[in-house]
Amino acid sequence: MHNNRIEQLLSFLEKEPNDSFLLYALAMEYSTVDLEKSLLLYERLLRETPSYLPTYYQAAKLYEELEEEERASEIYEQGIVLSEQAQDTHTLKELRKAYEQFLQNRDT
Repeated sequence: MHNNRIEQLLSFLEKEPNDSFLLYALAMEYSTVDLEKSLLLYERLLRETPSYLPTYYQAAKLYEELEEEERASEIYEQGIVLSEQAQDTHTLKELRKAYEQFLQNRDT
């Protein structure tokens, strides 16, 4: 199932190689089968489209999973600042909650 979605997303990206949503969706699909590819896509989005706010939550969570706590913390903090600037209260709330949980887990 994932391979079909991955193939479909790759096909769409051939036509729209810089579509943030497609890159994000592909990173999400890869997160269950190839963490390295997923991480590369999230990093690309963070670098090339920093205003695409959904990336921050997923990228930070992946870095948490990989036990790269400093990078996860940086991404949460960047996402929180950008969400505040964009006045995106939903994403801001989600990132703050995840970051608080991350910090609590880190302290235990």
